Amino acid sequence: MRKVYSKIESIIGNVITVKADGIKYDELAEVTTSFGKSLANVIRLDGDTVSLQVYSGSKGISTGDEVRFLGHPMQVSFSDNLLGRIFTGSGQPKDNGPALTENLIEIGGPSVNPAKRIIPRNMIRTGIPMIDVFNSLVESQKLPIFSVSGEPYNDLLARIAMQAEVDAIIIGGMGLKYDDYLFFKDTLEEGGALSRTTFFVHTASDPIVECLLVPDISLAVAEKFALKGKKVLVLLTDMTNFADAMKEIAITQEQVPSNRGYPGDLYSQLASRYEKAVDFEGAGSITILGVTTMPGDDVTHPVPDNTGYITEGQYYLKNGRIEPFGSLSRLKQQVNGETREDHRALMDGMIKLYSAYLESMEKKSMGFRMSDWDTKLLKYGVIFEKEMMDLTVNIPLEGALDKGWEILSDCFTPEETGLKTDLIKKFWPSK
Repeated sequence: MRKVYSKIESIIGNVITVKADGIKYDELAEVTTSFGKSLANVIRLDGDTVSLQVYSGSKGISTGDEVRFLGHPMQVSFSDNLLGRIFTGSGQPKDNGPALTENLIEIGGPSVNPAKRIIPRNMIRTGIPMIDVFNSLVESQKLPIFSVSGEPYNDLLARIAMQAEVDAIIIGGMGLKYDDYLFFKDTLEEGGALSRTTFFVHTASDPIVECLLVPDISLAVAEKFALKGKKVLVLLTDMTNFADAMKEIAITQEQVPSNRGYPGDLYSQLASRYEKAVDFEGAGSITILGVTTMPGDDVTHPVPDNTGYITEGQYYLKNGRIEPFGSLSRLKQQVNGETREDHRALMDGMIKLYSAYLESMEKKSMGFRMSDWDTKLLKYGVIFEKEMMDLTVNIPLEGALDKGWEILSDCFTPEETGLKTDLIKKFWPSK
């Protein structure tokens, strides 16, 4: 029988403080007020002084209200019934479906023992050429999508959710505008992908503490699906909102701020989530793609800066495209030698020519005379951007490789591409 405490010592923002013994960090509690009940979780212990973050906010709470500790951290129900459902950040149904209360699992557990991991070796196909051809996504990889506000990063995640060749999709939305939430919901429903998707959503109007729960609850569910043998892709948006929520709570607790006001443990907090990416030996896998918006397009901002040290490369989304320069999937070499024999050579050759195109564009803008080679590069760059870089392009890997050869043959002679003769003989399109 858990004790009930009927004296709240202080109320600061959405944090309440009580005197209690035998309480653990991150333990869940129930606060009973005249307006009803709300969950809260322990965010600080100082002797017998316990600080709790109230999920629904402190509005309506008085110092005489009851606090009952539940003896366990936040839990979520796990079963195949989660697929096709939409929940809040605290695991409550948001789709008017039934609440799930069986087979409860704890969230926020440790990352997987390295001895149980296997080396990433399988490609996840997305149908997006700038990923499949030039920066392949690999099972158990953890990659951020660096972007700025206003870029179509949620559209990109929705495309990946629709087309990725995986068994289950977990989407964790943090600080989403309601329009973005409806966009994900409608897109997945219309495309038929909701049946293999579980969506945990925290909107900008929801309690701030629920934002912190979204990655943990998403990854806890993903881990259970992976242990059942499923290939799981976790899509998180936006991790900067997650970090800002941490910052807000740290300020409430009067913690000493670090860089730009973020808490000093920002790196370890981000790492504890990203390190859940894993390929289990004899079971499934967890792959993580997390959007990180960069305030002011500043990659040295603490959130993208720390993220870059944790993850295995990054995608840069700029001007509605995945930039070929700066974007890097460090694990792509694990898989793009196993796809088709021309994959690596074509990838390198096309990017080299695109780099030369940008130089020709710069020369043109400065009024230099264009040579025949520059003219060919300018033609190539326009076609490459339209037929390969545009995010609306949707073709499988082999089709994208064939398209690459077609683009080269439309703009250059075989000798001008710099590709190996044996590959040109085998793949160069016949006119």
